[in-house]
Amino acid sequence: MTSVPTPIPSRTQVVHEEIKRRILTGRLSPGQALVETELAALFGVSKTPVREALKTLAGTGLVVMSQYKGATVRMVDADMAREVYDVRLLLEPEALRRTVRRGASLDAARAALTRADSATDTAERSLANREFHRALYLPCGNPLLGRMLDEVRDQAALVSAVAWAADPSWDREAGEHQEILRLALAEDADGAARALHRHIASFVERAFPAAEHRAGQAQEKDGPA
Repeated sequence: MTSVPTPIPSRTQVVHEEIKRRILTGRLSPGQALVETELAALFGVSKTPVREALKTLAGTGLVVMSQYKGATVRMVDADMAREVYDVRLLLEPEALRRTVRRGASLDAARAALTRADSATDTAERSLANREFHRALYLPCGNPLLGRMLDEVRDQAALVSAVAWAADPSWDREAGEHQEILRLALAEDADGAARALHRHIASFVERAFPAAEHRAGQAQEKDGPA
């Protein structure tokens, strides 16, 4: 019986994943220039896969392409954080509510928390935390809802990386994750959704208080909703 060969990732895909990993773990910081020739030499490839990878990353919001400045890692500010986290607040708790109500397996979420607890560095813990959130919303039963959350997932991770670099809050978030999972496993769909909403909202308010301040000013100016 012959074995099926494992597909070899394209050079573009390999470069894309490596640049993304370096951005999301802080090795490439917001505003940093992404020079094609330097990246090509670093990864031992031509400029073509680097250029294609950067275009893809620009499409997901991690990289900014400028005709004059070239490619740079996207800057993170309070407005950007609020935009990304508003989407999460609108969609992610509802996705979790649906996951719980349909009795979907939460084994992947539990495994992600175990990996986060045993992580030996920031990058590993960050990736495990991202997988935890994805494991909560992906089994919601609505593939479109899952894809919509996947689309903002990398931008949310970039916000988190910047916030953690300034003020690590791993322990607090780990406790919140445990509570969310506990409620979900107890089949308390509404309670789990509320806990997740508080978790997401409190993170961006702690990390970027200016965003919350501006949101409050806009509400006062426009009057009550």
